Amino acid sequence: MIEYDLTGLELADVRFAISPLNDLALSVRTFRDPGRYPLHLPWLRMTEADRAGLDVDVLRALTNDRLWTPDFLHPRPASPLTRIGEELDRVAALPLPVVRATLAEVHGDRLPAALSGRTDRVLRRVVRALGDYWDACFAPYWPRMRAVLEADVTHRGRVTAQRGLAAMFADLSPKIRLVDGVVQVTSSPQGGFRRTTTGAGLTLVPSLFSRGGSTPITPEQEPQILYAARGVGTLWQSERVAAPGSLTALVGAARARLLVMLDAPASSTELGVRLGVTTTAVNQHLRALRAAGLLTSARHGRSVLYLRSGLGDRLLAAQAG
Repeated sequence: MIEYDLTGLELADVRFAISPLNDLALSVRTFRDPGRYPLHLPWLRMTEADRAGLDVDVLRALTNDRLWTPDFLHPRPASPLTRIGEELDRVAALPLPVVRATLAEVHGDRLPAALSGRTDRVLRRVVRALGDYWDACFAPYWPRMRAVLEADVTHRGRVTAQRGLAAMFADLSPKIRLVDGVVQVTSSPQGGFRRTTTGAGLTLVPSLFSRGGSTPITPEQEPQILYAARGVGTLWQSERVAAPGSLTALVGAARARLLVMLDAPASSTELGVRLGVTTTAVNQHLRALRAAGLLTSARHGRSVLYLRSGLGDRLLAAQAG
């Protein structure tokens, strides 16, 4: 059992934060045992071709048979606004003895071939592999993922305000509870420790790829608890988008739905997931809408983001009216 003693802690010192790297690292477990993550099978199928060009040997090596991942891939995020680039920079700057020791905690004396050799080279390869993995398989879907995580944080804040800290902790997972000022996490198979959170606070991190409460392997790590976010079951479900009937008659059902949805920037991949159709089909409609002046587009990293134009706004408002 892992225990975090909250004695003397102010309510504000229990904080929520979102970590892109946390979910990126935990998601490699789906490669090893996809059957344990049935809710993410649609995402695994959608990204299968993209994964073919990645350094899959390194990604697979970042977890073991017990599905542990190295603690250095789970730095405590500073806020709900943490960016993946910031977290990868922190990993790249880690002391090499810390990297070696943490990999040994996961794999023991037998490091996988992809993680063997000079630690500085291994670390560079890990950071590069994770960055490429993010660009190919996470970035197109991150707005949708982040929305689920942010909704979870909002819910937890509401529970805390209405029912108190103990109820909020109990709502995180059956394996997490607050007893006499001590947070107890019983899901950690690696042994146990107890430490105070005085001066450090406790960070709660919702995850799309966690199946229960988990903590760092060692007490030296900053206090944090990763827990399964609410709403993961709806993450890959297609949305039902209603559009004005007159707009549907004018531009067609698919294009009318896209116009309604694009009040915020989104990629064709994300839109395809949300609508439950192929990216190819979405791209055909997006090109037609952009050619008509109803959408604007801009490149963002490896993705092209689309947004309803001023003309599109006026058309939608007129048809809705």
